[in-house]
Amino acid sequence: MKKAIILLSGGLDSATTLYYAKNQGYQTSCLIFDYGQRHRREIQQAIKIAKASHSDYKIVKINLPWQGSALLDKKIALPRNRQNIPKGIPVTYVPARNIIFLSFAASYAEAAGAQTIFIGANAIDYSGYPDCRPNFYQAYQKVLNLGLKAGVEGKTIRVKTPLIRKTKASIIRLGLRLSVPYHLTWSCYQGGARPCGVCDSCILREKGFEEVGRR
Repeated sequence: MKKAIILLSGGLDSATTLYYAKNQGYQTSCLIFDYGQRHRREIQQAIKIAKASHSDYKIVKINLPWQGSALLDKKIALPRNRQNIPKGIPVTYVPARNIIFLSFAASYAEAAGAQTIFIGANAIDYSGYPDCRPNFYQAYQKVLNLGLKAGVEGKTIRVKTPLIRKTKASIIRLGLRLSVPYHLTWSCYQGGARPCGVCDSCILREKGFEEVGRR
């Protein structure tokens, strides 16, 4: 069976990506990152989602002592109540996060003999992160082709971004068809026991569910 590494955050997009990969016939192994994020609840939920999908999972702990993001530094206030999220890179951007995550995934994929890495990046309904854009993934694919033994030997490990051009509503519709357990997902940037409902991630999630007639 073909193997895939899934970057699983515990959020709506990554959970949908996991179930999409399984639907495509992949044997899925999930990478869950503990990078000091204030919303640590997502780690717990990612584990539950991996188990629900009958996927193997590994938790990778990374220390980013320089912080540089509101998700890592509680002294930096999270954006709140932004119904129209402006263009530009917000304070929730974590420097080079997806580059770091994908590098771990590439190493894992090559060691495990996986042919594909899936990531739930989205460039439509998102917060403006530069590492969520299609041209970034096109460039990163070239890096893997040149920098991995697998690539040099013609056994390219592919990075797939099945959600990258979908709206949040269309992602949710796809997930509902795939029976994604959305009740297990966690999107909120706050570290509370319940979603705050006012951070960018909560607002995008609510908007998507409202558009498909779900709450």
